[in-house]
Amino acid sequence: MDNKIEHKPTITIDDFHKLEIKIGHILSAEKIPDADKLLKLSVDMGEEKPRQIVSGISAYFPEPEKLVGKKCAFAANLEPRVIRGLESQGMILAVSGVDGENNFFSLLETLDSVVPGSTVK
Repeated sequence: MDNKIEHKPTITIDDFHKLEIKIGHILSAEKIPDADKLLKLSVDMGEEKPRQIVSGISAYFPEPEKLVGKKCAFAANLEPRVIRGLESQGMILAVSGVDGENNFFSLLETLDSVVPGSTVK
C-alpha cells in the first residue's frame, strides 16, 4: 500500500489570510434524496441566518442526526456552489487518510464553549 503524502504548492501568507475559517454549530443534518454521498447541513455561524452547507460526508455519518449539536470548523468565504440543485455556502473541514491498513476520517471539532462564528486564526 502506498502511503505517500501529496503536498500542495507553497502559498504566501497573504494567500492564507484570504481564507476565512469559522466555527459553525450544526443545527440540522439530512441525507439528500438520490445522492449517496451528500448531506445537507444547516449551520449557525453567528450570522443573521443559518447557512446551508452541502457536503460529501454521508458515508461517514449513516445517522446524520448525530451531527446535530457539533461545533466544527468551516471554510466560510468560499464562493457559493450549486450541488444537486442546492446552494452550498461553505465547506466543512475534516481530516482523512490511512493509518496502516485502516482508513480514518474526523471532523475538525471544537469545545462546546466556543461561540459560533468564532474565527480560526
